[in-house]
Amino acid sequence: MTTIDAPRYTARHIDDLNMICSGQGGDGSLTVTTVLADLLRRDGLHVYTERDVLSRIKGGYAAASLRASAPERHAMGDHLEVVVAFEEQGVRRAIPRLAHDAVVVFDSSEGNLPEGLLPDGARLLAAPMGRYAVRDLGRTLYKNMIATGIVTRALGIPDDEVRDALRTRFKRLGQPILGYNLQALDLGFGAAEDLQVGEGLYNVTQTHGSERIQLTGNEALAFGFLVAGGRFFTGYPITPATDILDWLQKWLPQFGGIARQAEDELAAINMAIGAALTGVRSMTGTSGPGLALMQEGVSQAGSGEIPLVIVDTQRSGPSTGMPTKPEQSDINLMCFGGNGDFPRIVVAPGSVQDCFEIGIQATNLAEQFQIPVYVAMDQGTCQNLATIEPFDLDSIEIDRGKRLTQEQVDALGRYDRYAITSDGVSPYTVPGTAHGMSLVTGNERYPDGTVTTNPGNRRVMVAKRDRKLETAVRGGHLPSSVLWGDAEAEIGVIGVGGAFGPILEALERLEARGIAVAYHQPRTIWPVPRDTVEFINSRRRVFVAELNSAAQLAKLFIREGADPAKIQHVLRFDGEPMRPNDIVGPIASYCGQQ
Repeated sequence: MTTIDAPRYTARHIDDLNMICSGQGGDGSLTVTTVLADLLRRDGLHVYTERDVLSRIKGGYAAASLRASAPERHAMGDHLEVVVAFEEQGVRRAIPRLAHDAVVVFDSSEGNLPEGLLPDGARLLAAPMGRYAVRDLGRTLYKNMIATGIVTRALGIPDDEVRDALRTRFKRLGQPILGYNLQALDLGFGAAEDLQVGEGLYNVTQTHGSERIQLTGNEALAFGFLVAGGRFFTGYPITPATDILDWLQKWLPQFGGIARQAEDELAAINMAIGAALTGVRSMTGTSGPGLALMQEGVSQAGSGEIPLVIVDTQRSGPSTGMPTKPEQSDINLMCFGGNGDFPRIVVAPGSVQDCFEIGIQATNLAEQFQIPVYVAMDQGTCQNLATIEPFDLDSIEIDRGKRLTQEQVDALGRYDRYAITSDGVSPYTVPGTAHGMSLVTGNERYPDGTVTTNPGNRRVMVAKRDRKLETAVRGGHLPSSVLWGDAEAEIGVIGVGGAFGPILEALERLEARGIAVAYHQPRTIWPVPRDTVEFINSRRRVFVAELNSAAQLAKLFIREGADPAKIQHVLRFDGEPMRPNDIVGPIASYCGQQ
């Protein structure tokens, strides 16, 4: 065990804590950050977490990061105040990001860190946590709770609060498991005393503000779908979309709904289409490889004018790529995938709050315009955890579009499922409604659904379907863009999903350097909003930040009229999340600052 010189270190007040816990997959790194996230949330801080894992059940480098701050943040910072590492490689990976007075909690079971590895000023708290866990509890796994005891002491969090958090987390696993974890925690407290941590090395801000909840983007989106009246979900397990299926399997049945695991993605989308045809609000979710398999079904929904929400939790590709890493490289597939021409909407949440709200809006839009609606997520947006204010469920509005009652069908005299209308949207009813029979196929058809290849009818039907997007745009139905920062700035930045949080923080840093920047956050990316094109064309330079190598988002804007000479690409596609400095650097350089 390594003991620090207690008088040398005075607890430093901190209101923005960044930490990482790493080890091998199965070491319990995520549990350490989850417990700390709950503790710091209870103290009123905003909490944000990230995960960095491999696509395997156990083994391989795995890490979980945590940020707790008084100001709200939606991304990890550039520096780390606390590092918890169960092996040396975790320390080595963290060294480039260490704050000047970082605390490193290290499991020395396999040996001490090499002399001189840590920079001057770093505080090493080393203890053989794995050996303690085996000696006293018979399993090395409990080293994560020993680490929790040391790090919570280092952060000055009262022991009783930590015990309460463990009781809440582990009580469902039964008293024996809870008891072992509490024993491991006490071992950690004892190790902290031996290390002379005292009352803490950091004094973390406690705000005790309004009560907040913790959710991932996947959970918030699923919740939005549920409260918007969504009652059928089907999907095939795929990283990082599986959390949606898991959440809805737990909660949908309690509200009369069904969440079903299909045998593959083809079955998933076809089951969702079948449910939608009965009038049930339906959704499916997948990631890039699964979405590629779903394209025939997406085309069927577009042709048959079937309401359907499709969630794409983008990850690094192509093909299997890097399944657990973030990317935004399915934009072209969502906007233009499928055979033939048909309208679709693609919306893009940037925060957990956005995920909830857009989950509601997407569910409404699918039925209002009877088309497939994509929700463009990415691994970070959908799996990272954040604290948010409780949702206002009383303000939710459900719009079922032109759905006809029995009385309205009776009044028609003749029901044409694909009736030609000025807005492109046909009144519809559900199977079982008297006099509401209709034929639904993937073929072109007359208004009553009868199959035809008549050229004149074909032109009329294509134009009818195309009018849906015109109506959606003209009527202001699509999720609106949000403008952040200095609205009058000549320099702009655009980004969605995983770029949202880093951009917001970059704006603050640039403002502190005297650089004014406006951030335009599109929450609809197809059809491309006119205000997005106008934003680009009205600025001197616009930096478009995205997680892909082909600049798919920027090229989408250029296709729709944005001036390419005004756009500068900020691209990241190495599997790592975007960071604030990825935005600050290019903009500062453009403005003549290093």
